[in-house]
Amino acid sequence: MATTAQPTTHFDLDSAVSVHYNLSAPELIEHALRKGEGVLTEKGALVTRTGKYTGRTPKDKHIVREPGSEGRVWWENNREFSQEKFEALKDKVAEHLKGRELYVVDAYGGADPMHRINIRVIVEKPWHALFIKTLLIRPDAAGLASFMADWTIVDASEMTAEPPVDGTQGEAFIMLNFAERLVLIGGTQYAGEMKKSVFTILNYILPIKGVLSMHCSANIGAAGDTALFFGLSGTGKTTLSADPDRRLIGDDEHGWSEEGVFNFEGGCYAKCINLSKDSEPQIWDAIKFGSVLENVILKADRTPDYEDASITENTRVSYPVDYIENAVLPSVGGHPVNICFLTADAFGVLPPISRLTEDQAMDQFLLGYTAKVAGTEAGVKEPTATFSTCFGAPFLPLHPTVYAEMLRDKIRKHGAKVWLVNTGWTGGPYGVGQRMSIHYTRSMVKQALSGGLDDVALEAHPIFGFSVPRSCDQVPDAVLDPRTTWSDPAAYDAKANELKSMFDEQIKKFR
Repeated sequence: MATTAQPTTHFDLDSAVSVHYNLSAPELIEHALRKGEGVLTEKGALVTRTGKYTGRTPKDKHIVREPGSEGRVWWENNREFSQEKFEALKDKVAEHLKGRELYVVDAYGGADPMHRINIRVIVEKPWHALFIKTLLIRPDAAGLASFMADWTIVDASEMTAEPPVDGTQGEAFIMLNFAERLVLIGGTQYAGEMKKSVFTILNYILPIKGVLSMHCSANIGAAGDTALFFGLSGTGKTTLSADPDRRLIGDDEHGWSEEGVFNFEGGCYAKCINLSKDSEPQIWDAIKFGSVLENVILKADRTPDYEDASITENTRVSYPVDYIENAVLPSVGGHPVNICFLTADAFGVLPPISRLTEDQAMDQFLLGYTAKVAGTEAGVKEPTATFSTCFGAPFLPLHPTVYAEMLRDKIRKHGAKVWLVNTGWTGGPYGVGQRMSIHYTRSMVKQALSGGLDDVALEAHPIFGFSVPRSCDQVPDAVLDPRTTWSDPAAYDAKANELKSMFDEQIKKFR
């Protein structure tokens, strides 16, 4: 049953041909099928296409420069947009929405009622409404009846901008206005832009309130111990946090307040490429009615072909967090006992697991290192170091030292242990070595979180200085020392020193 709510403050929706407020997931799926926006898998998941853009388009994201926020924004990292141009673009979006069938979703950003924001999302496509309803936190009937939006997101996915007229970089645009508490999205059907806009908003609001916002997943052990997993896309945040022996808080975005950790979202957004039931059973089982698969190819029997990357490597699935059997509801936990920084090192030189000192942890957090491999982007022919400070530079409106100093203070106060986990290559760089076994990685992480590595002898890595365990249950000792996995130790030393030099040069930016 559709539920009405308070009128939106930014757009007059009376000119739309119809407006659907807070439809249920089955209703939105029916609308999407009626409009030809997707088909169902054999288990009932909705399969859609995102069109031209199969991922985010960071160059098209802007923040409006206005007096209230301009002194706080990290402009070296964020494209500015004038208030005048924004108002003109807003009028253009309003005109575009006239006479259209629209969908409104009211939801929360943040599982902690003390720190959450109320978000109204207006979209053209029912599958976009289903996506954001899945990814944000869904109010109950009483919450919807009294809902008043703090922020509005308008996703005019079928409208394209005219750069010479509108002042945009291209036909797509993602505009955040902190003064008006309004986000405008257009020219792209990639639904993840809505999700990351909410994250950017919270990354601005929460640190000002003394709450650390983080690009990480989180789970809880049987002893009530919370663990965080920071990492860029493809490093294993979703995979490693979906652990059958631990309860999931969330897979991507969290806050750390004086009370503990809380999820920003009500759903998960996992990569699907090469997904298998053996390696990721919880994610595999979550792909059912109510889930949304993006750009995944179906076989003749309507089962997904997760190995097919003919549309994109960035195939995705979104599903409610409670589709994970042992999820924590509400999605909150205590102060972290362990923190894992995940990296997919395609140079093959970082140890698979290391214990970090406080200074090393701050350096690695500010570096936000992983590596691109050949074939991921045009012109990339060998592993390329990628640095995204705080493991989420595209979503940081404030300077990274703001987040780093808050993390340092919280680690000190609560005594969290910090680990660097390499989910990338071993035995040589990409093309020579092989990807680290997920089973080994799970064993190492399990031992770290349970305290199984606390009494193990540690050895300082001769080049990086990290403390490397000499043994770990269910992992061959040779795997723990990356140098021994290379056929040519001298080649290992050269490549490791090359990466260490990159670290040293990059960290100078934050000294």
